Amino acid sequence: MNLCIIERIKSLPPLGAEYKEEESMSKQSNKSGWLKNYGLLIAMLAAIVAGCVVGFLFPATDESQGAKVLEPLGTVFINMMFCIVVPMVFSSIAGAVANMGSRKRAGKIMGVTIGTFVATGAIAACIMFVLMRIVPPVLTPWQNVPAEELGEYATISQMIVNFFTAEDFVSLLSRKAMLPLIVFSLLFGFAVNLNGGRNTVVGKWLDDLANVMMKFVKIVTYYAPIAFFGFFANLVATYGPQITADYGRALLVYYPLCAVYIFTAFPLFALFGGGRHGPREMFRHILRPAMVSLGTCSSVATIPTNMEAAEDTGISKDVSDIVLPLGATMHMDGSCFSCVLKIAFVFGVFGVPFEGIGMLVKVVLVAVLSSVGMSGVPGGGYIGEYIICSIFFPTQMELAFPILVTIGNLVDPPATMINSAGDYVVSFIVSRFVDGKNWLEKALARKKAGVR
Repeated sequence: MNLCIIERIKSLPPLGAEYKEEESMSKQSNKSGWLKNYGLLIAMLAAIVAGCVVGFLFPATDESQGAKVLEPLGTVFINMMFCIVVPMVFSSIAGAVANMGSRKRAGKIMGVTIGTFVATGAIAACIMFVLMRIVPPVLTPWQNVPAEELGEYATISQMIVNFFTAEDFVSLLSRKAMLPLIVFSLLFGFAVNLNGGRNTVVGKWLDDLANVMMKFVKIVTYYAPIAFFGFFANLVATYGPQITADYGRALLVYYPLCAVYIFTAFPLFALFGGGRHGPREMFRHILRPAMVSLGTCSSVATIPTNMEAAEDTGISKDVSDIVLPLGATMHMDGSCFSCVLKIAFVFGVFGVPFEGIGMLVKVVLVAVLSSVGMSGVPGGGYIGEYIICSIFFPTQMELAFPILVTIGNLVDPPATMINSAGDYVVSFIVSRFVDGKNWLEKALARKKAGVR
């Protein structure tokens, strides 16, 4: 009997072998999880670096397009994202409102969201105004300013109408009508809610469509590294040689400011909205939407990635489904920065003083107004530039407009990154007022317990 016991003991695995096996499996799982979470991001960063190198080595010239021939690689990606974003915005906003148990909650989310957008935009405009007083972008007025044809443009009343409505239903099915689409989606969602909400076939269909579109995004995202290579090769090849003199001075002010804003204002907003865990969780998830927005130069194209980041953070779905699409058209801190920079730049070009409390108030109001008017697409349709010209330079529009457009194109990537990444950060603030100041702690506790 003793011999049998001894033989059985010998047949047992060595002490700690089971633990070592579990530890090995855990390490493999962690490695697999790390690659799953950051593999695509690393590939995108590598593609960005490679694209910059290629764009620098093969700049666009009068004789050759250089690396500009790679632009279609990025255009395919952004066009696909634009095709996705229209049904995604409609289904997410309409579904969130339609399936919301409390219409009072929906109204509270929208009220807090818009109020936060205006407040952060005004803060950004004030910061840039002070900076422009300290470091003016143009030191000497220009003697000869080349004029360009402005072309056709809408009146102020026409722009206000176009901001909120479209001519017909077909016109809504375009990323150029993003703000009218959001208004339509909100009203459609409220109509479904009044008709029975989540218990209706339409309510369930909207929710299912939003989930399908998120899966669609994951499929398209696998192409992102190739697209980013084409984006940045074209960007460096096109604008690299032109960043000189006054434009270079303006960029040297703007780009560092964006970096400082991300690492100072964003953590403060996250701390206010999410408590002591807010900044850490924000930095854990913000890199993906920041990189997508930097590459695509589009707040609208970043909506899907922002929604993924919000879901991973634990932000309530109805909050993210309203805040993020609204933010793509109305939350423009980076555009407020660039608006003030543009105004100060052209004032310097024409030798006009840029100072005084009255000027500060007017500039902040115009910055917030013109930024809200942006439609989340590269260049914003130049609506903001026209608003600036019509208010500050009405008699010199043909001179000021091309200058403003040039600056807008040069600062578009970091401006869009601030805009889009800021949409995700604002969802922290809205969550605090809607779900309580401990919402993030509860979300982290649910995640730790494995409950979604």
